[in-house]
Amino acid sequence: MRFKTILLVGLGAVALTACAKKAELAAAPPPPPGAVAGSVAADRDGDGIVDGYYTSDGMYHANAIPAPPPPPPAPSGVGERG
Repeated sequence: MRFKTILLVGLGAVALTACAKKAELAAAPPPPPGAVAGSVAADRDGDGIVDGYYTSDGMYHANAIPAPPPPPPAPSGVGERG
């Protein structure tokens, strides 16, 4: 009796899976030229250093060059001179 119940449940599950709708997923578009695989970073000149990044709309933004450090303060005119 138990075998028939298990067989009936198994066949019911197989029959219901045939009616299930399978959603087709669209393939992701290829990354833009210069993109680093697995990220949104971009190496445009191919030197191995990330030059910028891509936003979700596909626009490229170059990395900002950091500002140079401020110059050292000038020596004061007051004080001991050697």
